[in-house]
Amino acid sequence: MGLTAMGSSERAASPAEVVRRQYLASAAGDLEALRSTLAPDVEWTEMAGFPLAGTFRTPHTVTSNVMEALGRSWVDWVAHDDQYVVDGENVVVLARYTARNKATNKPLAVRVAHHFVVRGGLIVRFEQFVDTALVRDAMT
Repeated sequence: MGLTAMGSSERAASPAEVVRRQYLASAAGDLEALRSTLAPDVEWTEMAGFPLAGTFRTPHTVTSNVMEALGRSWVDWVAHDDQYVVDGENVVVLARYTARNKATNKPLAVRVAHHFVVRGGLIVRFEQFVDTALVRDAMT
């Protein structure tokens, strides 16, 4: 999905385009661009059992407690957004995480599902679904 900057006369970004911008910003390590896709009162939930489990409620706490934390523990962490399923403001992304754990040097390759809710051109909610046992195995 090619994304370009939109002028004021162009249409608003679709929910899928907003989510795609978030993945592109994450892959580029551009935390400012990533935060710009999140609502000020975002609710971002990392799954129970995941090393970063919890719910984070501002763009800054999302990037500091998730993206920056991943960078401290993993080399080349990438969330590959493989397939999008869109229903109005709901965007489900079937994806993969790939990385190498810094402490164990073990690789990670795990399928995930991400559920986003996008309103007014911003992500207002995110929920992660992942096989936490595979993540834990790469960390031990």
